[in-house]
Amino acid sequence: MIISLDGVSPVAVVERHLSHLVSDRIRASPDIRGGQMAADAALNAFDVAGYAATRSRVLPESARGASRLSPYIRHGLLPLQEVWNAVAGPTADVSKFRDELLWQEYARHLYARVGMQLHRNLRFDVPWSGDFAPEAWPREMTCVNWALSSLETNGWLVNQTRMWLASQYAVRSGAGWMAGQEYFHRQLLDGSRAANLLGWQWTVGAGSGKPYGFARWQVEKRAPQLCAACPLNRNCPIQNFPPDSVPRPLSEPSPRLVRDDDLATTRGPPTVVERAAPQSVLLTVESLGDADPALLAHPQLTAVFIFDEPALEKLQLSSKRLVFFVETLQDLAQRREVIVHLGDPRQITPHLGAAITWAPVPSFEKYAGITAELHPWPWLAEPHAGSIKSFSAWRQKLAKPREKSVRD
Repeated sequence: MIISLDGVSPVAVVERHLSHLVSDRIRASPDIRGGQMAADAALNAFDVAGYAATRSRVLPESARGASRLSPYIRHGLLPLQEVWNAVAGPTADVSKFRDELLWQEYARHLYARVGMQLHRNLRFDVPWSGDFAPEAWPREMTCVNWALSSLETNGWLVNQTRMWLASQYAVRSGAGWMAGQEYFHRQLLDGSRAANLLGWQWTVGAGSGKPYGFARWQVEKRAPQLCAACPLNRNCPIQNFPPDSVPRPLSEPSPRLVRDDDLATTRGPPTVVERAAPQSVLLTVESLGDADPALLAHPQLTAVFIFDEPALEKLQLSSKRLVFFVETLQDLAQRREVIVHLGDPRQITPHLGAAITWAPVPSFEKYAGITAELHPWPWLAEPHAGSIKSFSAWRQKLAKPREKSVRD
């Protein structure tokens, strides 16, 4: 089935063709729009000055230092290399911001190596299984209710409030963290298995052995308005830090965390793989921007996108995420021909004769061997075969990111 994007609002496209694939009332994020033009505008408007001191500020919003670039980075509208090169300002702020970009790259390297088995490859025994437990987020707590409402309405949270919710869910309430991260994944416009799994792993102490303890002190420091308005102000359930807990270390870390004996698979193709002359360019949710390598290589070819119906039926994402994709595709259609399909990529892709950019995610396997041309992933830093047990271990062996343009 082909979906027409012409003359219809993004919300109407989702209502008409994709409503069976979403988990909520169909609406767009009121704060974050999809598309290359929106991504470029957000990057141009970002001022890194003060970032190191204010990146964790929650309220008031006017005082936040967070960039809100993550939805565009996650979907390839702003490649990490481009953002790395673009940021300029005080040395301490640039350094801290680039550290956060490297954290995103670390998440991608880790996920590319171990995939969805990440929760089974950790070094500390932390409960991860179980059904989703909404009661683990007590809505009568103003800080929790405000953060959840922001997540569900806007599809984005500053990192501080992500840690609040993850710690409340898994550390304080004791619920298995995989279901909590799955709820995040459905709601977040920057929903990424790589970053989301790693963020929850770090918060619950499954990778470091030191859980993040959520307490009133953090709310009063980052968003004092929430405590002042809370009906539990005088009987706060998080008045003090939770008791110290040290997860039991597993006997041995997974060998895959220590060394990669199949680096070629983790990294993907180092050069273009040509099988036939391409007739189109197939975009994926990992790489939707104008800087997609396959798109750049073939400016004259039609761009194609497939809403993966079987996968989306299982995921039941928030409608905000699908609206974001439609906004992005409509934006791209202003510059080149775009055809959008709804169906199974395994059945549609063989008939496209497509060039495609490889992506470091297990789901890319569905495209393996059925495209005409395969382009390398634009890593900020090339994966290495050494230890990725921690960010610091990974970074020690990391080649320095290059200063280069991705769209010139």
